[in-house]
Amino acid sequence: MDKMRMESLDMTSQNIEKIGALFPNCITETVDENGKPKKAINFDILKQMLSEDVIEGSEAYEFTWVGKKAAIVEANKPIRKTLRPCKEESVDWDTTENLYIEGDNLEVLKLLQESYLGAVKMIYIDPPYNTGKDSFVYPDNFTMSKEDYEDGIGLKDDDNNRLFRENSESNPRFHSDWCSMIYQRLMLARNLLANEGVIFISIDDGEADNLRKLCDEIFGASNFVADLCVVNNLKGRNDKKYIARANERMMMYVKSQDYSEHGLDLGADVLKDYKESDKDGRYRLLELRKRGGPDTRKDRPNMYYPFFVNPTTGEVSLEQSDYYSCEALPIKSNGVDGRWRWGKDTASKNISYLCGRKVGNKYNIYEKDYLEGSDGARRVRPKSVLGGSAYSTDVATKEYRALMGDIDFSNPKPITLLSDLITYATNPNENAIVMDFFSGSATTAHGLFNANLADSGNRRFIMIQLPEKCDKESSAFKEGYNTICEIGKERIRRAGRKIKEENPLTTQNLDTGFRVFKLDDSNMNDVYYSADEYSQGMLSMLESNVKADRTDLDLLFGCLLEWGLPLSLPYTSEIIEGCTVHTYNDGDLIACFDENIPDSVIKTIAKKQPLRAVFRDSSFANSPSKINVGEVFKLLAPDTRVKVI
Repeated sequence: MDKMRMESLDMTSQNIEKIGALFPNCITETVDENGKPKKAINFDILKQMLSEDVIEGSEAYEFTWVGKKAAIVEANKPIRKTLRPCKEESVDWDTTENLYIEGDNLEVLKLLQESYLGAVKMIYIDPPYNTGKDSFVYPDNFTMSKEDYEDGIGLKDDDNNRLFRENSESNPRFHSDWCSMIYQRLMLARNLLANEGVIFISIDDGEADNLRKLCDEIFGASNFVADLCVVNNLKGRNDKKYIARANERMMMYVKSQDYSEHGLDLGADVLKDYKESDKDGRYRLLELRKRGGPDTRKDRPNMYYPFFVNPTTGEVSLEQSDYYSCEALPIKSNGVDGRWRWGKDTASKNISYLCGRKVGNKYNIYEKDYLEGSDGARRVRPKSVLGGSAYSTDVATKEYRALMGDIDFSNPKPITLLSDLITYATNPNENAIVMDFFSGSATTAHGLFNANLADSGNRRFIMIQLPEKCDKESSAFKEGYNTICEIGKERIRRAGRKIKEENPLTTQNLDTGFRVFKLDDSNMNDVYYSADEYSQGMLSMLESNVKADRTDLDLLFGCLLEWGLPLSLPYTSEIIEGCTVHTYNDGDLIACFDENIPDSVIKTIAKKQPLRAVFRDSSFANSPSKINVGEVFKLLAPDTRVKVI
């Protein structure tokens, strides 16, 4: 039974709701005197809605929301974090080029900015859809410190693990929270995309319009490619009023116009259309006369002109001669002058792709649409509606259960959908990096394995996932899986094993391993005290600037992030005169984190002439020793950059 309010009605809120019912575009969000979000009326727009004349005032075309500026500040704010290697949970640590990273994807994306700047060919994400039941974390009170805010709302439990809250529709900042959450992550993701890169974002109708505006701002409206329709439930779901939804949506943007698509396995139903062939390969014929819409000479006079056809060979020219003797014009079946799809300049440049065929008593002009381009890549593009049984949610769930058994996971994506996107967007032989920073059950990694298996590719992945805790009532938790990350890693392990067991002859060089990294606080001890605040008890903290629980491997990979080196390259460790020396990627970086390193070891390292060398500050007994190291490298390796931590 409902509890009595014991207070009078809030008439202002009631009036705002009434106005919103009449003029929903006049509803906005603001904050009250205590900094709490609330609904409000945009009176400028309301006045315009009630006026027949244009009301004067400054206006601009923009998309904004409460918290947008704060989101930009948060995305640009530096963090003192690192990625710690976890060899025991990895597969083929020494040889794999795949990465699985546990942690808040906003912070992880910040840490990857230098190492993977402009290096990712494809990004796929399936973020929270903001259905009113989705749980995600975003600190939406920027008037206090992030730590105070997290404490105030109970964002972390007693073990400092993040908790999750539902972003319900009753929240006045329902859309603003979601926009801020996705906006700053896409800002950082764009930096990682290569100029020829592409991003796919799965979404439902609820935030599709906002996502389109966000992406137009971040990637540029000119780089919008398609709002793809993914048909994933032909029976339809009765979870919406008035219509049974049978699809999800997927936004596709390119980083720039340098993007070039690659081939897809089109299947027999498509390949059957490519009946013709010549020395350049298989092709289908597409009529050059425009059909539908503005398709008459009157509509586009400059696209009405004659071609001339050789009646024996079907070759085409724009100039009449004895060889090209038969005229072809775009005449419609009702006798009205039509027009071509190409202007004369385009036709001249692509004349070799045209041919003439006699139909009845006249000649038609056709474009040869080749199955493959001159580089061997498929020229046929996927349609804006992606469908088929392999893309259905039922198939995706069955695939997942067949592999993972009782380790339940809701709404996994279809493996074929991801493998097809990867095949379309990346070249199999260019070590393309595919990233998913809402990795979930790691379908993207599974799809990448399948894509590489199909075309002997060498693509690699970066999966990022927040270690969200599994429901204690779930079968996954009862099976011993405490977080989504544990499920994702196990799926990758099982998928890799299954592929290799089923294809032993063709998977000898297939990389199905992955290096695991976990987001953590900085490797370095924090110093927040001024000189007059030191006490005798603090002196032990100052004996080392490195935290006591950190290993050489932690320090090595922390240095890679700062120096902008990828985390997937090979490295070796060797003992030289009792000191452990790490060589990363055959000399991209050499590191030694031992105490009091002898001069002879310093000289041995310098003689290898690495691009970079790094030591601990405590590796040297005193300042003269540190100066001497600089002199040794100036003499033996003048091009080496030397740093200490």
